Amino acid sequence: MRPDLAERYFWPRRNFAALCGSLADYATARAVVLPIPYDATSSGNTAGTREGPAAIIDASQDLELYDLETGGEPAAVGIHTLPELAPILSGPEQMTAAIHACARALLDDGKVIVGLGGEHSVTLGLVQAHLDHFPDLGVLCLDAHADLRDEYLGTPFGHACVSRRVLALCPLVQVGVRSASGPEAPLVQQARDDGLLFLASELRADPRLVDRIAAALPANVYVSVDLDVFDPSLMAAVDLPEPGGLLWAEVLAVLRAVAERRRIVGADVVELSPREGPRACAFLAARLAYRLIGYATALSQRA
Repeated sequence: MRPDLAERYFWPRRNFAALCGSLADYATARAVVLPIPYDATSSGNTAGTREGPAAIIDASQDLELYDLETGGEPAAVGIHTLPELAPILSGPEQMTAAIHACARALLDDGKVIVGLGGEHSVTLGLVQAHLDHFPDLGVLCLDAHADLRDEYLGTPFGHACVSRRVLALCPLVQVGVRSASGPEAPLVQQARDDGLLFLASELRADPRLVDRIAAALPANVYVSVDLDVFDPSLMAAVDLPEPGGLLWAEVLAVLRAVAERRRIVGADVVELSPREGPRACAFLAARLAYRLIGYATALSQRA
């Protein structure tokens, strides 16, 4: 379509934050949004996280681009919205490999990636790709669940195993945990003893823990946010909600502390199941993704 007609008469293509023109052009964009509508290993009552990326992008159409907290417009760096990554149905290990290969190519092009899930298993391929580029990488995972199972429902590559797989690759700091299985309990306790896992109740009791969280991470950090880290009163649209979760300000305090002290090199926002909650949940996820782009491109400028 002729650009002059597109800009005058038509709504923009469903780009993240309704960006168009040069702000959404891949060649010049600093950041890319990668939708990954994959939920083949979901184990909740529904398998609705495949609808999460589209719901987040739809909700992002109403974002105000100016960010009062960072005092600027993260969109100014350019944000390109990629097509949805096609699912690989031969198995979660093969899907992880596909995500890894795709993300590595994007990083080769110098992009900051924000992945939109989909279930939490998509994080592993994204982390693998970032490790290819940042060997000193650490991962900050905000999640209600420990996800430290060695295997679940016949696969070691499912959503309930993602933190166990990441832990085998690089340093991992977990925040907001409030649910674990019996076999995971020794790993949870060891991580707590080592100052690498923080319960939601601990962070609420002592907000100063954000400094310890940031200090536990290396210079380059990948951030993974499972939306069930939020309290269900704020985020109902997840498959496995857990009471006693974090609130918006508490999550943002952690992310900002890390962005100010470390370099956020990539991120994902996963596990939105839009049928399980109001549209406000998708908007929260969109706002969070946009804020993460701002943290990665504005606050996290250390080389």
